[in-house]
Amino acid sequence: MIVTAQAQTDVFRAIADPTRRALLDLLRTGDRTVNELAEPFDMSRPAISQHLRLLLEARLVAVRKEGRQRRYRLNGAAIARVARWAGKFDDTAVKTRKKR
Repeated sequence: MIVTAQAQTDVFRAIADPTRRALLDLLRTGDRTVNELAEPFDMSRPAISQHLRLLLEARLVAVRKEGRQRRYRLNGAAIARVARWAGKFDDTAVKTRKKR
């Protein structure tokens, strides 16, 4: 899959925020509703929904309707793309660059 520069920018903008990173961490254990995701935070449900919207736009999470609730889950493919990109900067690559 070809990832555009804009899509990469959206992903990195989304994960730049500590609250959104914490939401991604919570979703590592499985699907959750907005209420379940909002519980550990000292912020309103609408504020959490706004963070989730940005994660959805960056395609880092997916959502499905279950009755009247929406359940959020990680988009494993998008997370894997971020991990592959970040993996290019492991200790070996950084040490090699310093030697130049």
